[in-house]
Amino acid sequence: MTYYEETDTGHGRCEVRRCWLVEDLRTLPDPTQWSGLRRIVWVQAERHVGDQISREDRYYITTLSGSAQAVGRAVRSHWGIENQLHWVLDVTFREDDSRIRCNHSPANFNTLRQFALNLLKRHPDRRSIKRKRLSAAANDEFRANLVFQQE
Repeated sequence: MTYYEETDTGHGRCEVRRCWLVEDLRTLPDPTQWSGLRRIVWVQAERHVGDQISREDRYYITTLSGSAQAVGRAVRSHWGIENQLHWVLDVTFREDDSRIRCNHSPANFNTLRQFALNLLKRHPDRRSIKRKRLSAAANDEFRANLVFQQE
């Protein structure tokens, strides 16, 4: 078993992240089910905000090689990207407020929102995503520039 721990402070909180890698796969019911499976990963995030302490444990199985530090950072960066994407979709496109519920409509509209977000992000204008979105809604020329811009 290998172990890595890192501590971050900021925004009035302290977060301790711990990562353990275990190569003994005998605790899994049938490890041969997964081609190339190498390790079990246990990630623990402990947050201290004032007198409050919260702890979250997550478990993964992985084919990754490398140190506990590298695997722990890979897990963290994955969740950072995931959280950032969902935050932008919710704040800019108000995705959580959507009343679209029927059939494949939620998935289809999510795809359209992500497509629009990617167009807005790749545009060289330095304004925020929200401002670019509003400009695209109000200005046909800006919207055409977003959709048809050349690399």
